[in-house]
Amino acid sequence: MATFEASNAYRERHADRGFARTYFRRAGDCAVSSVGLGTAGDAGDDDALREALVCGLEHGVNVIDTAANYRQGRAERIAGAALDEADIDREAVFLASKGGFVPFDGERPDDPAAFVRREYLDPDRVDPAELAQGRHALSPSFLSDQLDRSLDALGVDAIDCYYVHEPEVQLTERSREAVYDRLEDAFTLLEERVSRGDIRGYGVASWDAFRVPPDHERYLSLREVVTRARRSADRVGADHTHFRAIQVPFNVQMADAFTVRAHEGAEETQSALWFARDADIDVFAGAPLAGGALAEGLPPAVASRTSGDTAAQRALNFVRSAPGVTAALVGTTSVAHVRENVAAGTFEPLGSAAFDAVFE
Repeated sequence: MATFEASNAYRERHADRGFARTYFRRAGDCAVSSVGLGTAGDAGDDDALREALVCGLEHGVNVIDTAANYRQGRAERIAGAALDEADIDREAVFLASKGGFVPFDGERPDDPAAFVRREYLDPDRVDPAELAQGRHALSPSFLSDQLDRSLDALGVDAIDCYYVHEPEVQLTERSREAVYDRLEDAFTLLEERVSRGDIRGYGVASWDAFRVPPDHERYLSLREVVTRARRSADRVGADHTHFRAIQVPFNVQMADAFTVRAHEGAEETQSALWFARDADIDVFAGAPLAGGALAEGLPPAVASRTSGDTAAQRALNFVRSAPGVTAALVGTTSVAHVRENVAAGTFEPLGSAAFDAVFE
């Protein structure tokens, strides 16, 4: 897993690339790039994605984000191959993956239901009663199986952050309290895997849960999620929780994680970003380019305030300016786009006053 010494040596190795002062940030005690490499989607061939990941790793990006179900189950294998190929120490890389969705084995089967039954239900890897929408589970036995598979697919001994993937899917079939209970059980399993050295920490990767108002059907309270993580640490006898990170979509067009006050903080109701910042939880921002749409242009109020040579760079620097954001995660199979995205880090992000002014 990533270490203080190796990640800081990586930062020093790239000191001559002209990165701005705040390009490398802290995740725990590690130095991590504030532009990360995503692996979601199924566009572009696998070799192109591997080459893009290698390029990023060798040119100043030491954050990789993946998941068991990305690219029909191939993404972790591609990320592992890139780690092997790149001229980089594994201990310099902050590596994250996710479990929750039932993954396929490399391609979408002709009969997905039959695949799930054969690979997961019949061997008792997941209880049918635990499945939501026939494709998502949070049970400890399922997540433990998924974590083992992720370690094997990535070819690593440990993962730095293991996310429970979109627990709000469970809300389609269960009460909010029942989902919190399942999260507490899941976190207890992950606390145990921390103690075994399989993961460094864990978190929740959401799409809707943390950026919608409390009356929304897919809302989950960050305060309650953190409370359940603390209970999980107590259940295994840990002296503190290893809940370390959340992942939320955030970009110019989808700024709810900053604008929607939905989480009860110590003194007031806060947005997800402000809550995480005050609670010392790392935030990894997904979809910073809105699926590529923002690479074509930005709203004038943002374009005029942010720095960068291209629209994509300015969009990334907007995300990197938000309170609490550790890194913006960008997926691409283009080496040229990787280089463009990394170069966003040579510009300083907005100050807090300038960032707030965008929303005035």
